[in-house]
Amino acid sequence: MNFRQPGFLSTSRSTLLILSIILLVAFGLRVYQLDAHGIFLDEKFTLVCTQGVVQEGANQRDVFFTPGKTYFTPAEFWKPKTLADYNEAIIRSDISNSPAYTGLLALWIDLFGIHDYSTRFLSVLFSMGVVLLTYLLAVRYTGSERVGLFSAALAATEPFFVAYAHVARSYSMTIFVSLLSTYLFLRILDRRSTGNAHWSLYVGYGLTYALTILGHSLGAMVFVAHGLYLLFYVREFKTYLALGSTWLLATLVLLVPWFTIGGGKYIFMTMAYQAQFYRNLAYTNPTNNGFGYMLPGTIPNVLKMAMPVIADLFWLTNGLTIDALGRRNTLLGLFIGMIALAIVWRYRRAVTVPGWVPVAVPVLLAGVLLMATIKSGQQVVLAALPLFGYLLYQTVRSYRITDQRRFIVLLIMLLITPTLFLLIMALKNDHTYGITQRYTSFSFPYAIILLGMMLDQLLRMPRFLQLTLGAIVLVQGYYILALDKRILDDVAPKYTQFFKPRIKNPYITAATSIREQYSPGDTVLYPAIRLHPADEIEKTYWPFSIKDAQLTNLYLPKDASYYQRMDTTQSDRIWLVKGKTGKRVLIFDFKGQTYRY
Repeated sequence: MNFRQPGFLSTSRSTLLILSIILLVAFGLRVYQLDAHGIFLDEKFTLVCTQGVVQEGANQRDVFFTPGKTYFTPAEFWKPKTLADYNEAIIRSDISNSPAYTGLLALWIDLFGIHDYSTRFLSVLFSMGVVLLTYLLAVRYTGSERVGLFSAALAATEPFFVAYAHVARSYSMTIFVSLLSTYLFLRILDRRSTGNAHWSLYVGYGLTYALTILGHSLGAMVFVAHGLYLLFYVREFKTYLALGSTWLLATLVLLVPWFTIGGGKYIFMTMAYQAQFYRNLAYTNPTNNGFGYMLPGTIPNVLKMAMPVIADLFWLTNGLTIDALGRRNTLLGLFIGMIALAIVWRYRRAVTVPGWVPVAVPVLLAGVLLMATIKSGQQVVLAALPLFGYLLYQTVRSYRITDQRRFIVLLIMLLITPTLFLLIMALKNDHTYGITQRYTSFSFPYAIILLGMMLDQLLRMPRFLQLTLGAIVLVQGYYILALDKRILDDVAPKYTQFFKPRIKNPYITAATSIREQYSPGDTVLYPAIRLHPADEIEKTYWPFSIKDAQLTNLYLPKDASYYQRMDTTQSDRIWLVKGKTGKRVLIFDFKGQTYRY
């Protein structure tokens, strides 16, 4: 894929200005309200792992569970950790997941602290990198700065990217690294076609391959797509040997140690356990199980759960599901859309289009708004999908250079492979729990580039189609920005997990209050909830949870000697007991699970 158009990589001032504005918008969406909402369950797992702490104390027995030991202090909690501590933390607290991100975040925290803004800002940087790299990939392999700008604008506002830039988890990092691996993969193929593939490209590709999988094991599907592309389009043994050796060396040096000696060896055991656990829930308690809605893994159920995930993968179809619009509206919209497509198809090659056609097409689509029972406006987006299918057809036809068409095939492979794997695993494991946006997230940049190519092609279509479909893109853009607003307000459950916005991190609030009010001789009392471990990995040395104490101590001074103990008589409140008077000062009330997330 080596495009040689004159001035291909030149960037005009106007393009740089527009790209700068897009990046500023992307940055604003990603830092706004960054620390307004407290850490949720998965972030808690990440943060304790970065400090080598096992949640519920399996590697802190001497701190919390020594017989006869009444108190513990922040200094004891923060005692130096060994490599074995970090390994055990990631095994027990985060099912051996994301060691690359956890290690990087640990270094980041050492530099910038553990407060919510700083820990999440690393995800912001990776998310910004995704926007910029999407632009670069689109420009280089379509030959169009306009496609790059469209792609960057879509990436800047993509709800998944916005949401997970606000989360201290591995997804933003893994999407960026996997996207970078695709860029390096294509650059290697470019250079090999000219006999000038520098060794640094292979080193970079091998590192991004390993970091992707060590960021999230499902990232391996990106490289399955790379391998399929090689088999389809590359007929050179030297290329097979070079890239195969890169994969093999990176696997042996970086992956095998983690999956054989490190915590990664427990991933497959955990996955097998979870497959059986979720299967049982799917058959016995599919709705009110505490883990989310899941169904037995039959073909109809798998397709039912997959449709909204596939729809949300594409910026243009985000939110378009039968559940959201209703069966009647869906059938009505698609029927009218097919009529509009038939009209456009009939006159696609006509030298002169009859005057009624530019009127009929937008009127048909607008008519859906009058006939549909749900007045959300998105039903007109659904009705336009057949026309966007036609636009995709014209987009593919417009790219006549062989390498450009192969790039489109690679985009489609990278779109399909992760989702197809999830569907196969759902059928194999007989439950639908894993069919979720997070696990298809590696495909988002490629869906965005494909849509960017379509929007570029739209500007070459007849004027009435430009105006009609352009207006519909604006309608969808309104709903995307409204969704981004709900994400930033923490009331978009599909992206934030919450219907009601979280308060600021209660553990930081509690730690700040303790620092301000503690005097020598005082004692901090933490609530103790009774534990119900699901397996041996979750089992600890005590029947009560110490999680609230651990998470609060993450934000206390590392050398502090505050006396602290667990209070098994209650499960909601952190108290400060004044040493001289015995007076209790309420530090924080979790109100059950209200502020524990």
